[in-house]
Amino acid sequence: MHSDECFTNMSLRAPLIIAFAISCFGCFCAATLPASDHHFHDPHTKFIINVDDFGTRADGLTDDSEAFENAWHRFCQTKQGVLLIPRRIYLLKPVFFSGPCNPNLKMKIRGTIKASRNKDDYKITERQNWILFRHLQHFRVDGGGLIDGNGEIWWKQSCNFLKREPCDNGQVPLAVSFENCTNLKVKNLRLKNSQKMHLTFNESRVIEVSKLKIEAPGDSPNTDGIHITMTKDIHIKNSVIRTGDDCISIVNRSMNVRVSGIVCGLGHGISIGSLGRLGNQEAEYVSDVVVNRSRLIGTKNGVRIKTWQGGHGDANNIVFENIVMQNVTNPIIIDQFYCEKSKVKPEPCPEQREAVKISKVVYRNIRGTSAEDLAITFNCSKNVPCQGIVLDNVRLTGSGEAKNITASCSQVKYITKGDVFPSCNYTDSIS
Repeated sequence: MHSDECFTNMSLRAPLIIAFAISCFGCFCAATLPASDHHFHDPHTKFIINVDDFGTRADGLTDDSEAFENAWHRFCQTKQGVLLIPRRIYLLKPVFFSGPCNPNLKMKIRGTIKASRNKDDYKITERQNWILFRHLQHFRVDGGGLIDGNGEIWWKQSCNFLKREPCDNGQVPLAVSFENCTNLKVKNLRLKNSQKMHLTFNESRVIEVSKLKIEAPGDSPNTDGIHITMTKDIHIKNSVIRTGDDCISIVNRSMNVRVSGIVCGLGHGISIGSLGRLGNQEAEYVSDVVVNRSRLIGTKNGVRIKTWQGGHGDANNIVFENIVMQNVTNPIIIDQFYCEKSKVKPEPCPEQREAVKISKVVYRNIRGTSAEDLAITFNCSKNVPCQGIVLDNVRLTGSGEAKNITASCSQVKYITKGDVFPSCNYTDSIS
């Protein structure tokens, strides 16, 4: 019998055996798990539910979705239980791990979970998700395993490669999503090659994310590492993110976001936005964000705030501090003129009067190198200028062919403190 299996030979259909299995799940499974899996078991854990007990093939070729869902239904009703995904390879179609469940549950991903490569499997998925967790409280996911989105089959059909119109990536599934969750911890996992965004948090609060490694090729489209929307009180720390899009993106109605100890690169950097895509239909806002003690290496952007022309809302109380840039193309950038240019005829977008208001943004203790001469860009709206911008001990020098390091500032009210280079020409700013 496989060392990760307990109750493999039992018939789960027999009522008496089910009753016996439930009564001794904790002691019996813990006793038969391999020594390498013993350390996660603690005295407070009453049940260990092993997905292999529900009929997985774990060969990386056969769909194990039904077994995972059946294991989840059992696990959801346990008290202080652990759902164990052992060190094997599992293939999954879209799966939804839904609550409400009992609180204080843990999922331990030890093995590898791979996404189905058959696009037909995703046609009926809810909101285009591959793995979706929702309506959970006091829930934890960790274990050191790997989640592989097999995204290559989606990337090659993207309009980013085919240059077709219209450019709509809405049908591409998100890899791992958490929705309507409270008091959540996600740590010590690897995610790679997502179909679209790797890890998303939506309408959730009180979240801690740490010790993640997220990877995808630099040319993989829309593969953000971590995407945050309508979420409050979230801390992302001590992780390495190298993808084809934003390492971290923070968008509409997200508040009290903390980011620290991140190594970012390749990718598009750490971004707030885009905001305001719906124009005046909805006010979008982000506030109280701190990005601290992070390093950006070879990214297209460093720390960026981007808003759509014609948008409505606010981005305020934002701090970027203690950050090192290494060969970053746009180390510091605010762009209130973000728009989706045609892939077929990439002409400039016409300027609009409305814009998302950007205010109270601090750049403190930022050092490093720019891959281009233009290292700081504040491209703000004439009608809704950027205000309360502070540059405090910011020094950026050139790398490679970048020799004449400059700043470009338009319609921005700012102050400088300490050593600041490059600095805006005050004639370009507003008083």
